[in-house]
Amino acid sequence: MPTDASEIYRRYLSAVMLHGHAGARAVDLGATDLYALNILDLTGPLTPGELGARTGLTTGPTTRLVDRLEKAGYVRRAADPADRRKVIVEPVGRPGGLDRALDPARRRIAALLGGYTPEQLTVLFDYFTRAAEAYRESAEELQDGPGKSA
Repeated sequence: MPTDASEIYRRYLSAVMLHGHAGARAVDLGATDLYALNILDLTGPLTPGELGARTGLTTGPTTRLVDRLEKAGYVRRAADPADRRKVIVEPVGRPGGLDRALDPARRRIAALLGGYTPEQLTVLFDYFTRAAEAYRESAEELQDGPGKSA
């Protein structure tokens, strides 16, 4: 990848991460807390182990994450309907002001996307879909540690 393209992409990723942190701070959450709520919103209830795997947290930090989110009223622990011996974490609320905090970026991105043709949007959203999977797989590979994955 040419240096310029790599630099552009790294600047993009840094801006996305910065926005995530700023959005979390705007609603008095840590970035990992907001990220976990987003995961639960996208997937629905998860076991603490599944949530930990998706956030990259080990058992202790995952427990503290769920404790914070439960205390704030955003999640609850419930018995897993498929196996009552297990606990699942269910989303039950959204941080107040979250939509307001995210609205400036949503407006700007919507305006930016409005400048693309339907065909270009198809390519962009295909990229987003495929890149999300590539990043998820790469994160799992990193979590497995060197030499542990294929």
